[in-house]
Amino acid sequence: MKESGGWRKLSKLALEQRRKGLVQLLPPAAEILRGTLRERAVTGGKPGCRCVQGQRHGPVWYLTVTLGRGRTSGGIVAADQVERVRGWSDNYYRRQEHPEKISAINRELLWRERRRKKK
Repeated sequence: MKESGGWRKLSKLALEQRRKGLVQLLPPAAEILRGTLRERAVTGGKPGCRCVQGQRHGPVWYLTVTLGRGRTSGGIVAADQVERVRGWSDNYYRRQEHPEKISAINRELLWRERRRKKK
């Protein structure tokens, strides 16, 4: 139900319950991380190393964050931190998506209240 037309079909109580449910789905703010986690194989560059002959080191997990136009930052993530970082990254996108839905519900409730007061 992305379009406001979908919200119009629901009762006020259903909208309020949906909003409450979305708020409860929001992950804790302390557990969010913006960035892209990628698995890579890397070369070191030491002469005579196996990576020079094509056998890369890895896999290595790398976190990349876009800071602005043409600017990125990144670093290696330890293997024991990968699941936590992946979860935090997923949480970041959830914290983006749910507020949009909550906002759409709030707009619909505001428009309904305004129409009710005009009558």
